[in-house]
Amino acid sequence: MIKEIYLAGGCFWGTEKYLENIPGILFTEVGYANGNTQDPTYEEVCNHGTGHAETVRVEYDDTVVGLPFLLKLYYDVINPVSKNRQGGDMGSQYRTGIYYTEETDLPIIEASMEELQKNFREKIAIECLPLTGFFKAEEYHQKYLNKNPAGYCHIGAGHFEKAKAAVDTSKKSK
Repeated sequence: MIKEIYLAGGCFWGTEKYLENIPGILFTEVGYANGNTQDPTYEEVCNHGTGHAETVRVEYDDTVVGLPFLLKLYYDVINPVSKNRQGGDMGSQYRTGIYYTEETDLPIIEASMEELQKNFREKIAIECLPLTGFFKAEEYHQKYLNKNPAGYCHIGAGHFEKAKAAVDTSKKSK
């Protein structure tokens, strides 16, 4: 079954590149989520307090990759206790967040975050909210690191290779 989740992990260029490499991911696109304006531009998101987070829309085949495994991989490339900052990027648009469209995903997300919290003394700073709006980013942001391989990324290149090799063993046929 095809499902979707929206993941904010700092600059969306690297987050998208990482997620698109995971087996079972069918589609990704970058955009702006859960803000307080309609159809924001990158300039507005960065400089005019729209409240949006740089976010990746992820469609995935849950017979290949389940949400718990996908979230575990997502946690591997973010600093989950950092508020409004990932890598060298600072500002509320770079916050971490999991935005869901299906209420049935909430208990899965909450359980994964509770498990993640066990690894940190500081409180996890990842937002977990229903998606209230998503606006596709400008075309030059889509697949940015595929078009600009030397572009800035807060996620190390080794993580992209790790993502390609990731296998959700809970989904293997018995």
